[in-house]
Amino acid sequence: MRITNHLSLVALCAFCTFLQPSVHAATSDPLPQLVQILSENREPQFQLDILRGLSAAVRGQRSVPMPKGWESVETKLSQSFHPDIRTLVESLSLTFGSEKALASLKKTLMDNSMEPGARRAALESLLGTRDASLPPLLQQLLKNSDLRGQAIRALASYDDPKTPDAILSVYSSLNDGEKRDALNALASRAAYAKTLMASIGDGRVAKNALTADLIRQLRNLKNDDINAALTKVYGTIRDADPDKQKEIQRYVQLYRAGGSQPGEASRGRVVYNKVCAQCHMLFDEGGKVGPDITGANRADLNYLLETILDPNAVIPNDYRASTIETKDGRSITGIVKQQDDKAVTIATQTETLVLPRNEIGSIQQSELSMMPEGLLAPLQDQEVRDLIYYLGRPGQVPLSGEAK
Repeated sequence: MRITNHLSLVALCAFCTFLQPSVHAATSDPLPQLVQILSENREPQFQLDILRGLSAAVRGQRSVPMPKGWESVETKLSQSFHPDIRTLVESLSLTFGSEKALASLKKTLMDNSMEPGARRAALESLLGTRDASLPPLLQQLLKNSDLRGQAIRALASYDDPKTPDAILSVYSSLNDGEKRDALNALASRAAYAKTLMASIGDGRVAKNALTADLIRQLRNLKNDDINAALTKVYGTIRDADPDKQKEIQRYVQLYRAGGSQPGEASRGRVVYNKVCAQCHMLFDEGGKVGPDITGANRADLNYLLETILDPNAVIPNDYRASTIETKDGRSITGIVKQQDDKAVTIATQTETLVLPRNEIGSIQQSELSMMPEGLLAPLQDQEVRDLIYYLGRPGQVPLSGEAK
């Protein structure tokens, strides 16, 4: 069998192995041959080509039966001098159900003497396997400043009764980004959300911490107890204001009441980072869930307010929200970026997830924009002025508190 070290051919061979079930039944299954070549070949670039092709083929799958001969490949290549080879072998070994790889990665993850980058990579690999023993480890990592943001996001993937209290026990010590991750995790499941609403009731979490998109996420859970708690805390919540123009004019007047310089741009940037930056790029910074607004008509006050207050007036298909319900009870709202018969890739306001099809209960595309209504409602009047003033600036400004 003649094999070239061209990546596209290797990837194609690997894809044929995994994506065409009929091949498994055939006597000419190429996977054992690829594994044999890996065990015999000593050329690092060639090994990388095959490993990358195999990794692309199994992407989105939690587990794949271990091919014959893989144990020896794992032993050999895990000692490679090339770090990318070691990483790929470890990741594939996890997918193939290697207990050795699982134990090794857990050891790396929990070893405080290891570099943060290595521990983050270990966690990323472990999350791909959805190992049931991971939640207690993630809960321990909430006290680690280098890993807790990733750990908080990962905990949303698991239905574990100890998670809400574990997150809330460190909530007051989190930075703004980590608090946002924590609130998103707690709003992802009904059981978690009930604890979140209780924490708002007893003051552990501030009422104004829930932005409009989080409130919408909580309502997407369709739980009567949660909806009742939302109404108790925030009053009646509407999906849409019946008179958008009246609302827009109210904010125009509020902005102009600030005088000749209604806001302060550096303070406005702080507000922007809290309520907008997770989705939108501005001056080459921010998220990519929504459109880049650097080139938008931001100097036009009416246009700016219409876009913020009435995001559902015109909704490009690329930014229409979808809600995924997983079979284990998680609700995820975001924009579906890619899907096939094996996996769905969805971009939320905090991360991009690849979910295996067999873990998804339903996908519902909304008639609403991913951008929620009511973004300005939780803000103080001066915060609104500062935000709008910042958005209207032609260039970036320092954050409030930064050296000018």
